[in-house]
Amino acid sequence: MTFQKKIAMTALFAALAASSVVAHAQTIRVANQGDSLSMDPHSLNESLQLSVTGNVYEPLVGRNKDLSLAPALATSWKQTSPTVWRFELRKGVQFHDGTPFTADDVLFSFARTQVEGSDMKSYTNDFKEVRKIDDHTIEIETKSPFPILPDVVSLVYMMSKKWCETNQAMVPVDRRKGVENAASFKANGTGPYRLRERQPNVRSVFTRNGTYWGKIEGNATEVVFTPIGNDATRVAALLSGEVDVMEPVPVQDIDRVNTSANTRAITGPELRTIFLGMDQKRDELLYSNVKGKNPFKDKRVRQAFYQAIDIEGIKKTVMRGASNPSALLVGPGINGFQPDAKRLPYDVEAAKKLMAEAGYPNGFEVSMNCPNDRYVNDGRICQTVAANLSRINVKINLQAETKGTYFPKILRRDTSFYMLGWTPATYDSHNALNALVACVDDKGTGQFNLGSYCNPKVDELTKKIQAETDKVKRNAMIKEAFDIHAADVGTLPLHQQALAWGVSKKVTLVQLADNFMPFKWMSIK
Repeated sequence: MTFQKKIAMTALFAALAASSVVAHAQTIRVANQGDSLSMDPHSLNESLQLSVTGNVYEPLVGRNKDLSLAPALATSWKQTSPTVWRFELRKGVQFHDGTPFTADDVLFSFARTQVEGSDMKSYTNDFKEVRKIDDHTIEIETKSPFPILPDVVSLVYMMSKKWCETNQAMVPVDRRKGVENAASFKANGTGPYRLRERQPNVRSVFTRNGTYWGKIEGNATEVVFTPIGNDATRVAALLSGEVDVMEPVPVQDIDRVNTSANTRAITGPELRTIFLGMDQKRDELLYSNVKGKNPFKDKRVRQAFYQAIDIEGIKKTVMRGASNPSALLVGPGINGFQPDAKRLPYDVEAAKKLMAEAGYPNGFEVSMNCPNDRYVNDGRICQTVAANLSRINVKINLQAETKGTYFPKILRRDTSFYMLGWTPATYDSHNALNALVACVDDKGTGQFNLGSYCNPKVDELTKKIQAETDKVKRNAMIKEAFDIHAADVGTLPLHQQALAWGVSKKVTLVQLADNFMPFKWMSIK
């Protein structure tokens, strides 16, 4: 065979191989009501963003299908002293650009979570030092004993130090300030999928990582992620076959999805708790007609708001039964949850009396910030709350907006009254206490305590809870901390929402109670 014929045959075989790959490519099209706001894994501590980027980036410690801990970029870990954890790193792992994964990347990634712009400070704020022992061994020393540290780092994703240096992405994208860098639109992780295309609020395309160190159980070679904010349009896209997976299914459409010949709704309890927060720090609210003082500093006002909200009405008319009213910031499935905790009773007359005692018999005006594309029926819940509060003469100026502008606004604490949903990443109450309830500092404690509630006794208990290894003592302290917070009416808990995913009958996947959607467990016929 001549040299020219060899070249021609090689080209032909290459073309046939390429066409075969295309012919057998398995594409799964996923739609969500919102988009991941960035590809930067340290820029926003929000479940959807961490779910999407978690297909590209990985932590040291991951999760199994039952949410138990699993080795990821660390193969093992152990406590060598009460305040020191040693992690053995996985060898032979490469980032998507071919750069080897080493201890230097771990030290860099943990440090990156603590700099300006990071939304992940609360995960690493109790680290005293992260040390490199060798290229595949690191130690984390904490300020006090930290028995649940492996759980805590399960959402801290590892980035390539070299790639960040080359792409001027040494610090996280700061969503509060609208600052972007290369990590907003590009990604270089170690995960089972690579980012091929990123069009914010239009679509993101992920392709299977052929050099992935682990097993990819699903058969998806490509995943196309598309935000579709309108509920009816999202349902129609599923029913018509335009998309294969979508979430959330509006509660009123679950039966419709289930009775379709080609789709089904997968439902289950979610670990997320939805609540309302209030600015309790400023001497005068930013957005209210009350001048010279802050009514939310008065517990009677906070309690009046709580008791004026008809949570059972919201469950029945807005959520159509797909919610679990809550008295706490954590729900069933979270360690430390108290099933006997009771909400304050819905009582409009009692609420009016409290408002009068606080000096507001005629109520007042205040703006309320809500997302309209993040939680199940979030905009409608806020409209209902506003109607409820009108019964105690409170006029709510509702400002509902897309999460792309909503989160940067409230994370700047540019709000007087707001909605937030929270799933403890560690599946432990300490996470909620540390991030949502603890007094705010500049290290990451209370990073999502956006109303700046503060009770030193709760802080003292939170530190003890972090270090305590005796489960009975620990749960007693968790109960005490939540009891104090409830007595203070530090926030207004609403409910846990239910998960509802719409799925083509051609697709198999795993639904997790934290609402994460790993592509590696998705297959299509």
